[in-house]
Amino acid sequence: MHSPVPSTRPALLGWRNAVFAVFFVAGLGLASWMARVPAVRDGLGLDTAQVGILIFGLSAGSVIGLLIAAGLLGRLGARRAMLLCITFSATGLVFMGVGVSIVPSAPFVFAALAVFGVGMGSLDVMMNVEGAAAERAIGRTLMPLMHACFSLGTVVGALGGAAASAWQVSVFWHLLVMAVLVLGTIVVAVRFLPAGGQSAETADAPRQAWPARLRDSLAVWRDRKLLLIGVIVLGMTFAEGSANDWLALASVDGHGFSNTDGAIVFGVFVAAMTVGRVLGGPVLDRFGRVLVLRACAGVGVTGLVLFILAPNAPLVFVGTVLWGIGASLGFPVGMSAAADDTKNAAGRVSAVAIIGYFAFLVGPPVLGLLGEAWGILNALYLILILMVLAGLAAPAARPSVAALSGSRR
Repeated sequence: MHSPVPSTRPALLGWRNAVFAVFFVAGLGLASWMARVPAVRDGLGLDTAQVGILIFGLSAGSVIGLLIAAGLLGRLGARRAMLLCITFSATGLVFMGVGVSIVPSAPFVFAALAVFGVGMGSLDVMMNVEGAAAERAIGRTLMPLMHACFSLGTVVGALGGAAASAWQVSVFWHLLVMAVLVLGTIVVAVRFLPAGGQSAETADAPRQAWPARLRDSLAVWRDRKLLLIGVIVLGMTFAEGSANDWLALASVDGHGFSNTDGAIVFGVFVAAMTVGRVLGGPVLDRFGRVLVLRACAGVGVTGLVLFILAPNAPLVFVGTVLWGIGASLGFPVGMSAAADDTKNAAGRVSAVAIIGYFAFLVGPPVLGLLGEAWGILNALYLILILMVLAGLAAPAARPSVAALSGSRR
């Protein structure tokens, strides 16, 4: 059964707001875990390299989620598929808390992170595909604002993590509350998505046998421009994801901050990303994707250098702000660029997301091993290199003539 695209303004706004809510809770769930990484490290007695290996569970689960997302979306539709994904994520959050606070076990937490990652990885593709469909139906540029909702969720999650740390709330009770909040929000939000057996993005597509779907999915990898868009997303996602994984710990171990202050630094980073994404739409419309992406790369590199070399706390925060602003627009612009060609949009978005999530897959263990050998701050220079490459690949995000003539972007 196909999903009817809403035709009335209230239905369109409900669809848009539902997607906003999905982005928000995705950020909330992710940041709730990330803000407690120092507490998890202490609770399990891990060193820096072991933390990197632990986070690899989240990365591996996320990649699996990306690979199965298109099939779940086509088979179940956006409503049921998103609800299934967030159920996985909420379950993973609860089990993480169990493995840290109740029955301390690094392998158990690794498995819980993998379950959490499967849900989050699938949800990432689904909410971007559904968001692109809502954006086209409404006729306004909304993708940066949708990702701003994700960043706002990370701000709330980071502040909640800082408060839980300051009040000495156990990881279990903190993540249990977050899991209930995330799941409850999605249960309400998905009711406002277009109903039917398929997402709105694929509503008009004929049903294909799985060999044909596989051929279409693999074909996008031969698109050179799409691969360069993936380089942009790779560099910017590495900058964003590395901050999610390591910023709080780098502040604690590299600059001598307390666990609570480390969570606050992470909150500043995601707040800077939120501001960058809220303002990103008008800036992109005025100056274009290429110039904005190059500027973001330059700002991000400056912030990274300042964060790494800062001799005092105020400069650490300044560097964190610049790092966050620099990383803010890479992923949403990459998703919009991938969706310019609406043919097999889910496959194109999924391909770019997989390239971006490669950063989540290899980043945590690589930075952990480098940090163990040379110090966590020195390991962050790898992010700088990848952001430079993202800036160099920026021309690939320039809209095609067909996209410019058929879209307000």
